[in-house]
Amino acid sequence: MPRMAVRSLATGLALSFAGTTLAVFALVGSTLYFTLDREVKQQDDLDIVLISRHTRRLAQELHSEHDVREHAERLTSQVLGNPALSMEILGTGGAQLAEHNTAGIADAAFPDAALARRLPPAQRITEGDVVAWRNARGVPVRGLATDAALADGTPVTIVIARDMTDRWRLLDHYRERLYGFGLAGMLLAFLMSWLLVRESLRPLREMAARAATVTVDRLDTSIEVEGAPSELEALTKSLNAMLERLHGGFERMSQYTADLAHDMRTPLGNLRGANEVALARERSTAEYEALLESNLEECERLSRMIESVIFLARAEHPQFMTTLAEFDVHDALTQIAEYFEGLADEAGVQIRVQGAGRLRADKELFRRAVGNLLANALRYTARGAEITLSVEQTPTAVEVTVANPGTPIAAALLERIFDRFYRADASRHSEPRAGASAGLGLAIVRTIMALHGGSARAESDAAGTRFILTFARP
Repeated sequence: MPRMAVRSLATGLALSFAGTTLAVFALVGSTLYFTLDREVKQQDDLDIVLISRHTRRLAQELHSEHDVREHAERLTSQVLGNPALSMEILGTGGAQLAEHNTAGIADAAFPDAALARRLPPAQRITEGDVVAWRNARGVPVRGLATDAALADGTPVTIVIARDMTDRWRLLDHYRERLYGFGLAGMLLAFLMSWLLVRESLRPLREMAARAATVTVDRLDTSIEVEGAPSELEALTKSLNAMLERLHGGFERMSQYTADLAHDMRTPLGNLRGANEVALARERSTAEYEALLESNLEECERLSRMIESVIFLARAEHPQFMTTLAEFDVHDALTQIAEYFEGLADEAGVQIRVQGAGRLRADKELFRRAVGNLLANALRYTARGAEITLSVEQTPTAVEVTVANPGTPIAAALLERIFDRFYRADASRHSEPRAGASAGLGLAIVRTIMALHGGSARAESDAAGTRFILTFARP
């Protein structure tokens, strides 16, 4: 599978900032460009309008076309001093009475469409009357045509035009500057953004460097970056919390592995020792049978331990399946008590079931949880005492309690007794008594309750010890 290209966050953000800068430059530059274009045209149109008005007023003071020719310089003086302006006065039949600069600008050819729109003598001339066209050489021109009545009533046509080439060059030069400044601004924004983003990401690089120092034997290392921004505070806390969980989980796994190896070494040692003693000399058939019986008990102990470990491993898998069904809790507790009746008689202990209630849970897992608690109670209940299995149903929960008299458990140990391989009484760590749980019974109980969304807790006082399973009601 081809390796995907690694993207740089700093480069990506810098390109984003540069693109944003270019877009802003383009928007602002376009606005300024079109504003300048409009202002230039408005100013030129105003000049054309004022010249047209003044020329028409002067023409109305003349008596005939002959006077127009005589005073041509006076009339064309309105456009002198600006080589971009031209004037043409046409008489009857389109005869040219006066002109200035028409060959250079308008090529003495005002568009027929514009002439058709020429203004009557009495109509006010405004900027909206200016029209735009291109002459025969493709030069952009703006101008207008208006009629004027001489003193003798003879109509003449006044044409004022302006060559817009210089304006176009101005706008082109301005546009090129905008392009240049826009690209320069984008490059500058990219460089500055890249430097700023890279510096802003420095705490992340320091965090990565600190995280790289975390190894299996240094899971207690915390990630702290001096001067980190507040936005990274949540990430730092999450990473440190993750490291704490990993450290705690690794320690528990290490302890779990050590405890498992220690507990498995005991029955294996018993098996090996018994076999070595038996093989030291010839034995009778009865002695070999006793040896095999002892070996079978140790094998059963190992089998129970392995089965419990496998169950815990499977129960922690996200796809572990439970079969939920509603059942009568009193009946289920009675069946469990009957199953343990033989062990209870051997231990000289009575089992009593009380209370009533219904529960929706996995019945097999429920039996296993209560069975583990009952087996644990049988191991630590004196002869002649009584163990009570009770159920109490409330509007929000169903509580199942396994209570037995005995020596109180210290408050500091009540939570730890649910840990795997933990025993409050170290002297019984190697006890080969039937039904021994290898320190996994209560851990299995808590795991089963977690699968049901419930909880398991222990209470202990002078009256005895009580293990309480709480199932939430839907």
